[in-house]
Amino acid sequence: MAEKNFVDYVKICCRSGAGGSGSAHFHRDKITSKGGPDGGDGGRGGHIILKGNRNLWTLLSLKYRKHVLGKNGGNGGANHSSGAQGEDIILEVPLGTVAKDAESGEEMFEITEHDETRIIVAGGRGGQGNAHFKTATNQSPRFAQEGEPGKEEWKILELKVLADVGLVGFPNAGKSTLLSVITAAKPKIGSYAFTTLTPNLGIVSYRDSRSFIMADIPGIIEKAHEGKGLGVRFLRHIERNSVLLFLVSADAESISKEYEILLNELEMYNQELIHKPRLLAISKSDLIDDELQEMLIEDLDVDIPYLFFSSVAQTGLVELKDKIWTMIND
Repeated sequence: MAEKNFVDYVKICCRSGAGGSGSAHFHRDKITSKGGPDGGDGGRGGHIILKGNRNLWTLLSLKYRKHVLGKNGGNGGANHSSGAQGEDIILEVPLGTVAKDAESGEEMFEITEHDETRIIVAGGRGGQGNAHFKTATNQSPRFAQEGEPGKEEWKILELKVLADVGLVGFPNAGKSTLLSVITAAKPKIGSYAFTTLTPNLGIVSYRDSRSFIMADIPGIIEKAHEGKGLGVRFLRHIERNSVLLFLVSADAESISKEYEILLNELEMYNQELIHKPRLLAISKSDLIDDELQEMLIEDLDVDIPYLFFSSVAQTGLVELKDKIWTMIND
């Protein structure tokens, strides 16, 4: 997926339809000159609705659609005829889309299932016709209720990537290289920081025609939860992953320290993230020999399972997939 086509944040103005007005009509025909009230109700205005679509991966379709306008409801008519409902506007979004109020920042809901529909801005209710206002003391009400106006509200849509495994690591830790080796994904790879600017997804083939989805999350740096570097814009993608795979390079100054920094950034952003299953994968093991690997193991001070692998030499990849599969199914 081209980076320019991956859109995970949009801000749109949603205006729902106004409700139709009720009718203040009285029954009249060739044999009835003074019939009772028979004014119908107005139709409700059109809703603005979000609908989940598992075949979408980005909010690109809404990037240039800044205003979404619902249709107005029809007015009530004679003989208790109700006005037509305003046409609803349905916006299809990827699974993992979160709707927020732009003014308050409050999260409204999250779309997590295919074909799930949620109203993001409700249409105005239709007004009642004069037939509703007939009483024992007022047999001929000459008024009806007006329809409610539509609502105009700014909304924010944010996408959280859905995947079985999320790659967590500093820039240039080898996440994109790993994804390119064990999946058919073709992420951009380079020997400089922040090569990956958007999440990349790949399907990892496993034994007996089974598979799982892996997401390459853009690199995290210290104080990312405060917005430093690429900041919280990409930390939210980690929330939707079942297993977190921490990647630290074997040539790091301190593997344990880098892991602790990464874990702390996740905890500061969302404490629930530290309760997800975690695995530490030490990349670029082709740069070290067996003796140095034993020394690194002695210095490791982590509370989660770990293993060494090399994407370039393609060593340790089978063990890595076996461990991930076990953690996903546990």
